[in-house]
Amino acid sequence: MAPLPKKKHSKARTRRGRAHMGLKSPQLVKCPSCPTLIRPHHACPKCGIYKSEYYVNAPTLEKKQVNFATK
Repeated sequence: MAPLPKKKHSKARTRRGRAHMGLKSPQLVKCPSCPTLIRPHHACPKCGIYKSEYYVNAPTLEKKQVNFATK
């Protein structure tokens, strides 16, 4: 049988214990080919580039050549 608490925890003590459970903002990095902020290790939704290759069908029709060495 599991142990039971002897006394009730106050609201302040309960909330203080849950202080680290809040939502955190997602970490964002700049896309190497466009100024869009994206999540790390994800393909850019605007240009479709991930690790210097096109992975996602971008909404633009033409694909431009990007020099990743200079960015």
